[in-house]
Amino acid sequence: MITRLLAAAAVLALPIPLAAQEESAPAAEQAATIEPQVRTRDLVGTFGGQRMSYRATVGETVLTSDSGKSEAVIVTTSYVRSPRDTSRPVFFIYNGGPGSGSVWLQMGAWGPKRVAIPSDARDDGAPPYPLVDNPESLLDVADLVFIDPPGTGFSYLTPGTDPKNYYGLREDARAVAEVIRRWINDNGRWNSPKYLGGESYGTTRTAMVVDELEGGTFNDVGLNGLILVSTILDFAAREPTPGNEMAYVVTLPNMAAAAWFHGKAEAPSVEAIAEEARRFAIGPFASALLKGQDLPDAERAAVRAELSRLTGLSETYLDQANLRVTSQRFYKELLRDRGLTIGRLDARYTGTDYDNAGEYPDNDPSFYGIDAGYTAAVNTWLREGLGFETTREYQSIGREPGQHWNWSLSSGPGRSAYLNVAPLIGKAMRQNAGLRLFNAQGYYDFATPFFGAEYSLNRIGIPQDRVELHYYGSGHMMYVRDEDRAKLSRDLRAFIRNR
Repeated sequence: MITRLLAAAAVLALPIPLAAQEESAPAAEQAATIEPQVRTRDLVGTFGGQRMSYRATVGETVLTSDSGKSEAVIVTTSYVRSPRDTSRPVFFIYNGGPGSGSVWLQMGAWGPKRVAIPSDARDDGAPPYPLVDNPESLLDVADLVFIDPPGTGFSYLTPGTDPKNYYGLREDARAVAEVIRRWINDNGRWNSPKYLGGESYGTTRTAMVVDELEGGTFNDVGLNGLILVSTILDFAAREPTPGNEMAYVVTLPNMAAAAWFHGKAEAPSVEAIAEEARRFAIGPFASALLKGQDLPDAERAAVRAELSRLTGLSETYLDQANLRVTSQRFYKELLRDRGLTIGRLDARYTGTDYDNAGEYPDNDPSFYGIDAGYTAAVNTWLREGLGFETTREYQSIGREPGQHWNWSLSSGPGRSAYLNVAPLIGKAMRQNAGLRLFNAQGYYDFATPFFGAEYSLNRIGIPQDRVELHYYGSGHMMYVRDEDRAKLSRDLRAFIRNR
């Protein structure tokens, strides 16, 4: 896929038969009618204690096929300090999904405006949702470029474009890398310090994009740092497929943290019980699971008792589950005696199901507790605040990309069932001695467990002296908690300044 803008005249000038001209007319017309929209506003704000002027730009980048057809329109929202200073770092940011727009990190964590929703794990209720200044924005230390990949936010594929060209591990990374290269070139930032990162699947995307930017032989884009929020790199380690014991090992510390938060387990702090659970998980628990049906009764009883102490689940329930409790079952079982379920994205949140007899919760209270506020905020800010004009709906969590996603790392024949992109990060760090990694995890995040992130990032081949691990007392979107949003920004400011 060669991505570039092509003048409509060049397409129409090609000598082709009349029938082919008639057949290709819609594609040519599509290429001719897409004029990238760019909207700018010059604004002032206070970030990290610094009063500063900045320019906000919402712009479209059109990606084309080899034949010149406009295939994808990618929307970026950038915030650049005024006057422009090319010595400043620039941070390229996206969310995950696949299919998630950048709304979450932009309107919740690092954009100059944020939506104010309850910080104490209560739902966001009904509108209006306050849109407030965000002093925790990172604009004091870096210019910010939020990217909505194809099929997310206001970005879209044009009619007739094959989704397989953009919806996949490699395909998505190539498109995002091209947008980054274009932005760098258009803004004269080739020699600026550069940071790349995202949240959830955005951490997977980071591994893929850094391989696109630095993994070639020519025209490499050097990076200073990778910023991972709620990391998922090794997918096999979190899938509770029968026989895959690692899924139970990496989620056990999350269960202990959630049990502690809701008063079902005792420890001096969440940090203390998380460490107890780590040691038990990788030691006696992992050993017991790997022994399978050869596990002696006495050892099973000892493991079951400790598992009950850490998770708050009864020994009877653990015995019936063969010591292997899936996250979905845990959400329902932990607070069944109170008639409540707990959240997947953030176990601090609780919900009430239709009834209390089911095995799994009806929904995730930590998602429906925040989604309306964020959707309202991003539409208000981009449309009214920055003047972006479109009849398209903003796709906070778009379904289309996930329906077509190519999860294979291999472009040729053969199986790639074990998806682990962490080695790509290791390769990039080994080939770039100045590349550092920042990893942020919430203790109450079951979507991307913190112990799973630790497990994937301490594998062979990843330089440990350039990896920073940071923890927060909330879940997947730790910035919804006021204390954690401030801490996350402080931690990242230090990381960027220490280059």
